[in-house]
Amino acid sequence: MTVRSKAILKVAEIGNPVLRSPTHPIANIHAPMVQQLIDNLIHTAIKTNGVGIAAPQVSESLQLFIVASRPNLRYLHAPVMEPTPMINPQIVAYSDEQEQGWEGCLSVPGMRGLVGRSREIEVLWCDRHGQPHQKVFTDFVARIIQHEYDHLNGKVFLDRVESTLDLMSDAEYHSQIVCG
Repeated sequence: MTVRSKAILKVAEIGNPVLRSPTHPIANIHAPMVQQLIDNLIHTAIKTNGVGIAAPQVSESLQLFIVASRPNLRYLHAPVMEPTPMINPQIVAYSDEQEQGWEGCLSVPGMRGLVGRSREIEVLWCDRHGQPHQKVFTDFVARIIQHEYDHLNGKVFLDRVESTLDLMSDAEYHSQIVCG
């Protein structure tokens, strides 16, 4: 087994054109560059208290994101799951039931927005070994996937906020929502 070093990658912030550009499918999942990017994305998500991160957020226009839900300083009540790389993902079904929830983003530091998302989705993706998967996700994990999937299509959560009244700073969010 090859041991690869892990790096915390620089996260592109709102205003960087890479966040507004559509991504490209990954043709060779087994390429060392792709495998290293997966390791670095997982490491970056964990070290920055993210519950997910997409390749465009680290200036790679590839259809890849990591779902790494776990309680942390930014998401105190997140469910625990093993970090999951999703390569060339497709959301193949959305439930009609929508849920409003507060989202933040590593690429939009210091802000939260109230965003409506489907409560349940069905996703088709390949793992880091090239194996296909299809699974239904619900609630907070479904929200993470929809958020990261938006990044692959050049969108950020701000595009889904209905009103500027549905925005607040991270500090205000933590004092009102988390501690309130």
